[in-house]
Amino acid sequence: MENYSKARTVEQPSVCPFSGLAPDTPEIRVKDGSKLRNLLRYALSRMEVKAPAPEEQGRVPPGEGAMDVGGQGEALGRALCKQVVFTSVGKGVSKAITCAEIVKRRVKGLHQLTRLLYSAVVEVWEPLEPGAGLDSLTVSRNVPTIWILLSREPLECSQSGYQAPGCYDALWAQPACRKEGGGLPGQRAEPRKRRGGGGGSSRGRGPGRHSGRPRESEKGQN
Repeated sequence: MENYSKARTVEQPSVCPFSGLAPDTPEIRVKDGSKLRNLLRYALSRMEVKAPAPEEQGRVPPGEGAMDVGGQGEALGRALCKQVVFTSVGKGVSKAITCAEIVKRRVKGLHQLTRLLYSAVVEVWEPLEPGAGLDSLTVSRNVPTIWILLSREPLECSQSGYQAPGCYDALWAQPACRKEGGGLPGQRAEPRKRRGGGGGSSRGRGPGRHSGRPRESEKGQN
């Protein structure tokens, strides 16, 4: 592929696997270059109740404004949603998982449903030198896609990928236990090894040992 350059990438649209969602459920598409603070600001504004600041009390609420967050517009004054969906393709999958975990820690009692799928991505490669007689190439790849549904309302527990509220505590407690040196919960801590020489006898001279000079003097006397 050294004689080709990528001209464009066409991502096949994937359909949301969750049925029965409310029409106002926000669908946040997380990309590899998206900023976490923008994604979380939009998601929490639709799920979290914030008390007005003391200096803002009594002010006239501003008009509706929009902020671009991964293709989504954040309008002020919207009603809170009962559900929110995070989705990502390829390299942005880990960032979508991070967003979902942070939202669950901020908004208590959220039920989670996760779906792992594959989406088709078509790449078109053009030759660097059009007069070289090379044809354009079309490469189709299947990349992993994740869909995460966070809901205030209870979900069907028998579905695959369901996670009950509070299950993230064990996930976040593991790094804390490892930092403290206690290992994971339910595991015995390994005994620490002693530093220095272990169990060997000392090399000091005992009462029965003599230096070489007395022995030489004894030989001279004999």
